[in-house]
Amino acid sequence: MKHNLNSLILSKIESIYPRIVGYREYLHQHPELSFEEFKTMEFVAEKLAQLGIPFEKEVAGTGIVGVIKANHHAENQSCIGLRADLDALPIQEENEVEYKSINDGIMHACGHDVHTSVLLGAAEILNEIKENLSQPIKLIFQPGEETNPGGASLMIKAGVLENPKVEKMYGLHVFPEFEAGHLGLRPGLYMASSDEIHVSIQGIGGHGALPEKCVNPLMMGAKFVLEAKELLALICPSEIPHVLTFGRFEALGSTNVVPSTCELKGTFRTMNEEWRALAHEKLLELAEKIADEFKGKINLKISKGYPFLKNDETLTTQLTENFEFHFGKDFVHALPIRMTAEDFAFYSQKIPVVFFRLGVANNEKGINYGVHHPKFDIDANAIKTGIHAMVLAALQ
Repeated sequence: MKHNLNSLILSKIESIYPRIVGYREYLHQHPELSFEEFKTMEFVAEKLAQLGIPFEKEVAGTGIVGVIKANHHAENQSCIGLRADLDALPIQEENEVEYKSINDGIMHACGHDVHTSVLLGAAEILNEIKENLSQPIKLIFQPGEETNPGGASLMIKAGVLENPKVEKMYGLHVFPEFEAGHLGLRPGLYMASSDEIHVSIQGIGGHGALPEKCVNPLMMGAKFVLEAKELLALICPSEIPHVLTFGRFEALGSTNVVPSTCELKGTFRTMNEEWRALAHEKLLELAEKIADEFKGKINLKISKGYPFLKNDETLTTQLTENFEFHFGKDFVHALPIRMTAEDFAFYSQKIPVVFFRLGVANNEKGINYGVHHPKFDIDANAIKTGIHAMVLAALQ
């Protein structure tokens, strides 16, 4: 990028920074759950209208899509997509800050307020320097990242990747593992697919002293948990990462009461679609086998969630070099594979994408809680880095 243009961008970031921090604090104070982001949508729409950026709202319910036209824009010209997510989480905030959530039991604990504010800041700057754009920029503010089926999948069905056609897309996510001012990227496979495992087991309850007269659903559940993990570890190809974790095992018996039922809930994650399908099949077969062995019943439901996220190798390498040039190599880091999931993966299955991480921590100030924690917060200086990074991506 030309030195004069980058200096202009940095100057504009400093100028709008206090206002964008205000956006973030307003959004943090007024969080809304997935697919209920009505006031958030209106807030974003108001800001785009003030900038004179044309937009469409109520896309996939509560999504917003704006377009910044490039210099000498042609109607059929493909564009670059920049994405932010709008929704918050069902978490009671424990921070004592002026911008603390006023909505009981709802909190922006995953930083989507930051993502939205950063994209609004980037939009303002890109709109002011649009004579330097070689392609239009599509601004995608999507609902429901935190909940199946994922707002990204619904936005795609609503045609967000068309008219104008999105050629490539960039997105960022807060990362409290890094200090503010730092960025992280990984070319290729980065994040896992995510499926929910729901197991309902029916046995025969009775007296704990007479186990021979019972079909203990806890024993069936325990056997399923242990054998499922062993089975997948045995048959999974060594080069494919996977995780099977159970986080809930509920059976309401007592010291001498064998209950009739129990329920298990867990998650299965991996990074290969063929193996993912095979694993589902093998888990269903195992449930049937254990049910026959105990003469009980096991109802196994697998709720298929987000696919794996793969960053385009070429785009990611280019953006990494771009970031290293503008932020310094000491502030740009290679990321390991991560078994968490993100619905940005739906876009990665359709077009080349880069999904990167924005450091938001400040350890000296004690701002280092992880996402989804009731005390999650950010060093506001990270917003400057986020805006700059998104503008650089758009101009790449």
